[in-house]
Amino acid sequence: MKIGQVASEAEVTIDTVRFYERRGVVPVPARRPSGFRDYPASTVERIRMARMLQNLGFTLDEIIEMLHAHDDGTATCDSERWRLEGALDRIDTRIGELRRTRRLITDRLQECRTGQCRFTAQADDSLPH
Repeated sequence: MKIGQVASEAEVTIDTVRFYERRGVVPVPARRPSGFRDYPASTVERIRMARMLQNLGFTLDEIIEMLHAHDDGTATCDSERWRLEGALDRIDTRIGELRRTRRLITDRLQECRTGQCRFTAQADDSLPH
């Protein structure tokens, strides 16, 4: 498959395919006599898998490690469980941060509703104008 077809079927850009190739997400493809890359059809599924893992919160480095463990035949549920737990911990941390931010915004909004807005010149002369 040519790079454009891979990109189209994987629903990514050609630049993404090239980036994934440079980073080792997908193997370096063979070259045709014309010099064009010749990707195996499995490249599309590998890119889709990488994208799905990114959507689950895995970093690109983690995804590369996971795919290489799969390729080497060393990936097991036990060996990969810690990655899932790590991703879940990061998501839980982010949710906690978002809840704190939401609480702060809600508090500021309530202050504004009662005429005590911290973001007006009358309420705080220390803010830059």
